[in-house]
Amino acid sequence: MSKRSIITVCGVLLLAFGIYRAVQTQAPNRLTQFEQQQRTFLAEPFKGITTDGNVTPGLFKIRSTGVSTQPVRKAAEAFLGSLTEDQRKRTLYAVDDDEWRKWDNRHFPPRQGVGFKEMTEAQRQLAFGLLRASLSARGLQKTQDAMKLNETLAELTNNFQEYGQWLYWVTIMGTPSDKEPWGWQLDGHHCIINYFILGDQVVMTPTFMGAEPAIADSGKFKGTTIMQDEQNKGFQLLSALSKEQQTKAIIRNDKNQNYNLTEAYKDNVVLDYAGIPATQLNDAQKKLLLDVIGEYVGNMKEGHARIRMDDVRRHLDKTHFAWIGGTDPNGVFYYRIQSPVILIEFDHQRPVALSRSTAPTRNHIHTVVRTPNGNDYGKDLLRQHHERHPHGAKGHLK
Repeated sequence: MSKRSIITVCGVLLLAFGIYRAVQTQAPNRLTQFEQQQRTFLAEPFKGITTDGNVTPGLFKIRSTGVSTQPVRKAAEAFLGSLTEDQRKRTLYAVDDDEWRKWDNRHFPPRQGVGFKEMTEAQRQLAFGLLRASLSARGLQKTQDAMKLNETLAELTNNFQEYGQWLYWVTIMGTPSDKEPWGWQLDGHHCIINYFILGDQVVMTPTFMGAEPAIADSGKFKGTTIMQDEQNKGFQLLSALSKEQQTKAIIRNDKNQNYNLTEAYKDNVVLDYAGIPATQLNDAQKKLLLDVIGEYVGNMKEGHARIRMDDVRRHLDKTHFAWIGGTDPNGVFYYRIQSPVILIEFDHQRPVALSRSTAPTRNHIHTVVRTPNGNDYGKDLLRQHHERHPHGAKGHLK
């Protein structure tokens, strides 16, 4: 072998070794940063999303809704009954454990609970049974589509270690009950549901849904799409506004970055109202606004969604609609709907796994639904319950 060839081979080997070292060190460094971020976040007591740092009191009351949660309890008990002793230990937490707040919409953080990947087929069906008992048919479909599109992402990137249909985990907080507070969480890339129950009351926030890609053009789940109704209904609402109204709703005309503000580890964000208030909309426009909100709330079972929408309507006069982006029907945008009792964010995001471009794209979508003023995770209801019925210390249930 010539001297030049030897030098070339050595150079290639050194480059390969450098890439190997980068791959080996990237994940630990990334996880270390994540752990530091999570510790800092959890050290801050939960307050909830507010407009000025102060929680508006008296918005949420313990009451009977008349909509049974018994099917959810039975489904949770059936799922728990299918788990091994080790799986149950990893899945059960106290109802006030910080596990609620550890969800992460990114793909790499470690998860708690029992994962779909390790479940038997029978356990998976019971896990989906819990989702089916809790969600509407539409909500279940979106959840499953988010999981499928995560498989599409694995196919497109050939990274089945960090992406995949079954890389989602279930935890149960508290003991399933008709009277005592409890709930469940689904946690994984681009799909997180927090589902709190007290009697026949349900709080299903924070909920995060999204995908990259948003439409599968190839692979095992070709044709699967997600968040298109949320996208199109939001644009329809903006288009229904007059030019004067659009001037008030649009807080920025260009969309060149990510704008979601209440994703993972943002439980206590102070976020003032922006955009146009619903009081300046006509009846037809208010109907469109409620239709957009209903697209998100409608992921809950129908009876509980109706209760939630009644609450939204009671605060409609204090609801605001804000927009970032232009008015091109094929463009990218962000919108936010905010009231004292609900916060919705929709965002066309920059590519992460499928492109090196820094421009937001319709092929990467994030959405978040929150309950402001301290009732994410049902925490305000739980606080009131504990005041009436003091309980023991929080912790991991064995």
